[in-house]
Amino acid sequence: MPSPVSPGPQAATTTAPTPEPTPQGRATLPGAEPAALAAGRVTDTRVRTAPTVPSWVLKLVMAVTGTIFALFLLVHMFGNLKVFTGAEHFNEYAHWLHTILEPFLPWNGVLWILRVVLSISLVAHVVAAVLLKQRARRSRGRVPRKRLPLKTFAGRNMLVTGIVLFAFIVFHLLDLTVGTPGVAPASYTAGTTEASFAYQNLVASFQRPAAAAFYIVALLTLFLHLAHGLVTVVHDLGMTGRRTRAVAFAAGGALALAILLGNILIPVAVLTGVVK
Repeated sequence: MPSPVSPGPQAATTTAPTPEPTPQGRATLPGAEPAALAAGRVTDTRVRTAPTVPSWVLKLVMAVTGTIFALFLLVHMFGNLKVFTGAEHFNEYAHWLHTILEPFLPWNGVLWILRVVLSISLVAHVVAAVLLKQRARRSRGRVPRKRLPLKTFAGRNMLVTGIVLFAFIVFHLLDLTVGTPGVAPASYTAGTTEASFAYQNLVASFQRPAAAAFYIVALLTLFLHLAHGLVTVVHDLGMTGRRTRAVAFAAGGALALAILLGNILIPVAVLTGVVK
């Protein structure tokens, strides 16, 4: 009897099944459940229109702008701690900020560059946060999710802490930068091209218990917002290595804690009479 001939490579190949059309005339996805195929509910049609700006871009915007804020707050804290060196030294430092890179840049040139950069970053940060929040709610739907890992208190209240911080920024600018009557202390003295009175204005502001208490509450809120935000930055910037992530988490927590302690010392020192 002739020996059976083994099938060649071409005979062994099989053709992938072609997706069958649904009752609506759309091709279904291979591997779907038969019941879903019969109902025509599993298709390759988009559930919703793709957004103009992808979510990963919005998360990247929040990560970059959040890092800008954290670095600014760190530098700003080091400058503010000069208040412990005395009125003369602190006022000289405050006056120097207005004259950086003169005459290459005009008076207040560097400060206005910083203000523009921070303002653009703030707008981008807020817009990205609102869009991501809206998309998360639409994706979540009406049915509440269950059996999910518990979020931290800071993570659940990022929107609330963000609103508090925005109110604090407005108050801080009106209090110690603009000197708005009714917000700033009655003894507020605007700086000139010859001298600064930042030390006297700062002490006069923090000698008001209500203003000092608001600053302290805002700084605690900033710590919660910044600590969680810096952890989120690690994820959004794509840090995947275990050691890299551990170092980044530790650095972010240390930075948030340093900014909290360094800044909160100032109103406490004024209230207790250490700085006067």
